[in-house]
Parts: sequence; structure tokens; C-alpha cells
Amino acid sequence: GMPEVVANFVNNKDFAEVRYLQNRIIEMYESDFSKHTPENDLPRIRMVWNSIPMQLAKENKKFFFGQIKEGARAKDFEVAIEWLQDCGLIKKVYKVTKPHMPLKAYIDFSAFKLFLLDVGLLGALSELDAKSILDGNAVFTEFKGALTEQYVLQQLVADTEYTPYYFSETKSEGKIDFLVQKGQNILPIEVKAEENLRAKSLKVYCDKYAPEI
Repeated sequence: GMPEVVANFVNNKDFAEVRYLQNRIIEMYESDFSKHTPENDLPRIRMVWNSIPMQLAKENKKFFFGQIKEGARAKDFEVAIEWLQDCGLIKKVYKVTKPHMPLKAYIDFSAFKLFLLDVGLLGALSELDAKSILDGNAVFTEFKGALTEQYVLQQLVADTEYTPYYFSETKSEGKIDFLVQKGQNILPIEVKAEENLRAKSLKVYCDKYAPEI
């Protein structure tokens, strides 16, 4: 998580204080929106920012503009998304149409997933209480996947030199959460948030494309 938040928890072990600090960080970011953007861009930036938890909660995490605002089109929100990405507040992960080398040659620029910069801030922006995360909750099962995918994404960004993509065929079982290019290999990464480690989509991918790793 964010350095100040982690340092505070190491010293105090207080989840309420953690959430207070996370919310304060979010408020500072949101305050900066109005300071550094033209007034006519501000509503769109806020709508994109606040929609990310909802977008990630879907089974198909592809970003849908129509879920921000009815009738919304990509061109209406392109500037807002790029502004948030340039500021380092979100990460855009593009879909690739084929798991072939080089992955960058197969980007589908019309399809992408958006993540926040930090898994703790995603929990705070979602107003998800710590007890649900730590103890489990029967109504928390779906969003658990979003938090887990967010965590894996930010670890890839922070700890590796790889550019993460995702891969999805027309059939749902062909979806792979992340693909990275490592040397001469394309590595599929399937993210699971539950103890059940059966990964049908990963098996289908491996059977079809036979990755070395």
C-alpha cells in the first residue's frame, strides 16, 4: 500500500487509522483534480475516477463508457482517462488480440481495463470495511476478485519491467487476466481470489497455445 499508510499500520496496528489516512489521500488527489484541470474537463475526470470500483467489480472488467453515463462515448472521456493516467493515478491495461510476439503489435486500443495506483486506495474508494476483507463476507466474494487483480497488477508494474496486457477471445473461457512478454516467451497470468485453484480459462489457453511457462 501507500508508504504513509503502511508505516502507520506497522507502528499502530489500527485499521481505522489506516482507512482515515487512505481517505485523506483520496481527498487530496480529488482536490488536485480541480486545481490542475480545465473546468470543463473536471466532471469527466471525476466520473472516470469514481467509476473504477464499479468497472472492476464486473466479471468482464473491460472498461465500458456507457456505465459511466448513459450514452457516453469513448471520445467524450479520452482526455479524462489520459489525464488520470499521465498523473500516475490509474493504470490502463490494453487487450491484445493474439498472444503472439511482440504483444505490442497486437494491441486492441478500443479495449482496456483501468486500475487504480494502489490496492488500499481501491478498498477505500469502494468504501469496503477492513473486517469484510480480513474475516470474509458472504456478499464480498465478487469484489474480492477485483482487489486481487488490482494487487497483482500493481506488483507487476512496481517490481518488474514487463508491460502487462490481457487477452480475451470471443468465448468467455478464453480470458486470461494478464499476459506479459518475457524474453522470447509470452507468460499467461491467471488471478484467483479463492482457495479453489481450478483455472479453466488458463487450461484452455495452455491447451491451445502451449506456453513454455
